[in-house]
Amino acid sequence: MHIESANSAQLAEWEKELSAHYERICQHELSLDITRGKPSAEQLNLSDKLDGILATDYRAADGTDTRNYGGLIGLTCARELGADMLQVPTDEVIAGSNSSLTLMYHAVVTGYLFGFAGNPPWRELKAPKFLCPVPGYDRHFTICEQFDIGMINIPMRGDGPDMDAVEKHIKEDSDIIGIWCVPKYSNPTGDTYSGETVERLAQLGQIANPGFRIFWDNAYSVHDLGHYVSLPSIRSATLENDTIDSVLQFASTSKVTHAGSGIAFVSASSANLDSLKHQMKAMTIGPDKVNQLRHSRFFTEFTTLKNHMHKHADILKPKFDCVLEHLQNGLGDSDLGQWDKPEGGYFVSFNTRPGCAKAVVKLAADAGVKLTPAGATFPYGKDPEDSNIRIAPSFPPLEELDTAMAIFVLCVKLASIRNRLQETG
Repeated sequence: MHIESANSAQLAEWEKELSAHYERICQHELSLDITRGKPSAEQLNLSDKLDGILATDYRAADGTDTRNYGGLIGLTCARELGADMLQVPTDEVIAGSNSSLTLMYHAVVTGYLFGFAGNPPWRELKAPKFLCPVPGYDRHFTICEQFDIGMINIPMRGDGPDMDAVEKHIKEDSDIIGIWCVPKYSNPTGDTYSGETVERLAQLGQIANPGFRIFWDNAYSVHDLGHYVSLPSIRSATLENDTIDSVLQFASTSKVTHAGSGIAFVSASSANLDSLKHQMKAMTIGPDKVNQLRHSRFFTEFTTLKNHMHKHADILKPKFDCVLEHLQNGLGDSDLGQWDKPEGGYFVSFNTRPGCAKAVVKLAADAGVKLTPAGATFPYGKDPEDSNIRIAPSFPPLEELDTAMAIFVLCVKLASIRNRLQETG
């Protein structure tokens, strides 16, 4: 189906046939959900042995009674787990409670209200801004919106953000104080940053506002679907460029164990950690150390965690294959869309023809398939091309995903043809 070269009569015939098929599906009153990247129950079951793993032994190896107050930066054994995930020294890690998003929010609060490492707070700038690789993660953008921090779209290029654009903006605007990065299996494109991209990011501290920080959200550091994909070390690159203060790294076990009760980590230079800890002293007496100890006993070494993630991949890969097979079989020989083929992470990024994404999402919703809102992968929910849709295969059972993707492909065809008919009059 190549609608660009089809005449009006052919388009009208396709529209009639697809509309009839669509109406039949709507009569089934389905309720399918592929909106957010939640682990399935089958994945969550992999970590059920966390419950009861401590028995009556609540003391960490250093003698800490984890049931009590204290331990602002987390248990050493938990920090070691975070260090393994981020490939950094343990003394550069804070282990928190379940959400890395909370730690990112805390880091933005610190930068905005107080400043990092002795630099002025961002709020003193005329118009503080973040660079936002797009399509990207909507919750990053929501944090910026809450603080009225401006956002500038930076296109993703397959090996990371467009670094020419990043460097240009930073050189021209000293009010740019951050960039969001999901460096491995980016949300939603699935891109992994190249060595050149990481090197150029590490050099930004030489030309940016001294308060500038790279928010390195390494959410999918261990979420390979098949073979291991290596991510160059941002820490090593910043050390070589004498810009170690320019980066804050984040990770968690939210999609490793039980999503709502994992451990989150932040890694940074000692100067940045001091800034974070100074604010933490006022807002918390310490994280959930009992849960940190549970995880440390569950993952006795990093090899145990990697083997655990192979089990996740065994569950997830057939779902990603299902999505990609439907896209290829239904849209491969067409001009109706483009999609990525990720090697890990939680999403498949699909681009419709310009001006069709919202229509696809609405058609799918009316047929009983919930998708992430069109535009959600852009700041302010505004996709200038109205083309990007994030597909999240992880949560539904494979049979339901198969049905949802068949409907998705139908909706892409129908929305594209209707849009083309409007264009041609």
